[in-house]
Amino acid sequence: MPQSSHSPLILASASPRRAELLRNAGISFIVAPSDVPEVRQQTESPDQFVRRVAREKAAAVAKIYPGRLVLGADTDVIVGDQVLGKPSDADDARAMLRLLSGRTHVVMSGVTLLGPGIDDTRIESTTVTFVEITDDEISAYVASGEPMDKAGAYAIQGIASRWIPRIEGDYSNVVGLPVALVCRMLRQQGYL
Repeated sequence: MPQSSHSPLILASASPRRAELLRNAGISFIVAPSDVPEVRQQTESPDQFVRRVAREKAAAVAKIYPGRLVLGADTDVIVGDQVLGKPSDADDARAMLRLLSGRTHVVMSGVTLLGPGIDDTRIESTTVTFVEITDDEISAYVASGEPMDKAGAYAIQGIASRWIPRIEGDYSNVVGLPVALVCRMLRQQGYL
């Protein structure tokens, strides 16, 4: 069925980046943020964590919009066995950026589609390599404010792009939503 015959998708996120990515892909949607806490449980692996949070976000919003198709997502930066979410303050952002400096890490997103007869959660991973970043560069970047609401304390589409010589995988995933995966999931449900 063409998308026009469906009610708009419900995006269970307040992220302006996710909204922009969906708009750019030509997907109509309504924003309905969830207030699910993004706290990793001690026994969870990074992929279990992003899957659970994405599904919980979608489920919380699906209760408000019964019968509608809801998209939930959670994106985190994984360095070794550490999961880096959004920094709590400027010091936390500086610590995250020091950890990423000169290293390769993984950006992992959990994506959930929930609706009548639909309960589909998948993961997308992208490998990102940073050059060495000086403390002065880190301080200036944190002072710009850009890192403060981003997983891993950076925006690949912003100032931090100067430190990223290589990625392997889906670029939009690093921005905050793996668009190709979302579209594949929507097509499989007859939504696109």
